[in-house]
Amino acid sequence: MIRSMTAFGRARAAIGGKDITVEIKSVNNRFFDCSVKLPRSFSYLEEKIKPYLQAHSISRGKVDVFIGIDVTDSPDVGISIDEGYTAQYISALKTLGEKFGLKDDISIMRVAQNKDIFIQTRPEDDAEKDWNDLSVVLDEAIGKFIEARRREGSNIEKDLLLKIDSISKSADEIDRLSQSDSQNYRQKLEEKLRDMLSDNRIVFDENRILTECAIFADKIAIDEEIVRLRSHFDAFRSILASDEPVGRRLDFLVQELNREINTIGSKSANSAITRIVVDVKCELEKIREQIQNIE
Repeated sequence: MIRSMTAFGRARAAIGGKDITVEIKSVNNRFFDCSVKLPRSFSYLEEKIKPYLQAHSISRGKVDVFIGIDVTDSPDVGISIDEGYTAQYISALKTLGEKFGLKDDISIMRVAQNKDIFIQTRPEDDAEKDWNDLSVVLDEAIGKFIEARRREGSNIEKDLLLKIDSISKSADEIDRLSQSDSQNYRQKLEEKLRDMLSDNRIVFDENRILTECAIFADKIAIDEEIVRLRSHFDAFRSILASDEPVGRRLDFLVQELNREINTIGSKSANSAITRIVVDVKCELEKIREQIQNIE
């Protein structure tokens, strides 16, 4: 089953004396681009997040992870002030007031609203415990996130199958029209050559005329393109049924479908076929847009 790159997952739990909230959201991207936002006092956990997501088969998309951790009960936790950061923060507030003529209402409680000025210190052996606690909530958020990707991917898959079935029927119609069109074109070309040579009193070789007409008719035939189109349709359905990330493979296959339908359009002089080719190209563009959101 294919998975969308657009999804959201959220989980929250009180565990290990901490109130932990994890939110994961993503949009489409050619590669895996992960951004993690953590409280400063837990920033050392950031390096574990990206490989953890990748280990859960999240391989593409612009993924944003927001993690909130509030320590609610830990007698071993010490709290100190990041004096350098706090000084810069207060200075920035004063500059803000002076520049825009704002009332100077800086107070301890107002400054304390910025939790980044505080540093929480814990025993060294708490680092592994913090990760174990976080991973419990992270697992739940990832589960919801992946389920959302699958759910949206299922809707995209249904739409893609309907579109590819429609294009397949169009290819059958093009094939039907081209069979009679090729034969008629060959007959008209043969008649025109005979008339032209007769009008100019030129002695012609019957076999040569038949050969040349056959060669030219073969040049405008689209049998090979139709065969390749049908092969691509089968490959498209097979890829959709895969459990692996398929976005890039489908994108490449749509390029091949476009190439074949463009060749058909350039070879055919039949207005009915031309109209169908235009419709097919419009459907392929819709498919291409959908595929951009598939993992």
